[in-house]
Amino acid sequence: MLTRAQVLDPLVRHRTDEIIVTTMGATRPWGRISDSDLDFASADSAMGHAADLALGIALAQPERTVACLNGDGSMLMTLGTLATVVGSGATNYLLFVMDNGVFEITGHQSVAGSGQIDYAAMAQAAGFQRVFFFEDARSYAESVEDILTQPGPTFVHLLVEPGSEGPISRNDREKGRYL
Repeated sequence: MLTRAQVLDPLVRHRTDEIIVTTMGATRPWGRISDSDLDFASADSAMGHAADLALGIALAQPERTVACLNGDGSMLMTLGTLATVVGSGATNYLLFVMDNGVFEITGHQSVAGSGQIDYAAMAQAAGFQRVFFFEDARSYAESVEDILTQPGPTFVHLLVEPGSEGPISRNDREKGRYL
């Protein structure tokens, strides 16, 4: 199982000009390590729709790669997005799902079906061109550059330890550009 830092640090190291859309548990940690003008947070809008927003950006900006850093709870709320992404024909779209089994920023409630849902299999069944599953930091870190540079759509399922991020608020201490 990976820590959130083991997921985000390789991304920030290998990132070039990708647009990154974060939501829920990824918003604060990403804001602490990246201050790019191409970072956007979707943290207090409708939960689960960051992947949809990222797809809209990918379709509007086909010359750029767009990555969504999503959670398992958010993904479960909008599974139809998987088919929508494939149907859109977007090859510049990356969807990372950090599966920690809990709704972390709302109090660590268990995500329904936690530990039983195979998000990577769902993405593959929906028709994603490239699908990855990682539960160890080394193989993930060795794959990030390839994940970021090859055409997709690409889906990355990551088993991640629950963290300790609390509720998100828009105050001066919270870094990030909010959608």
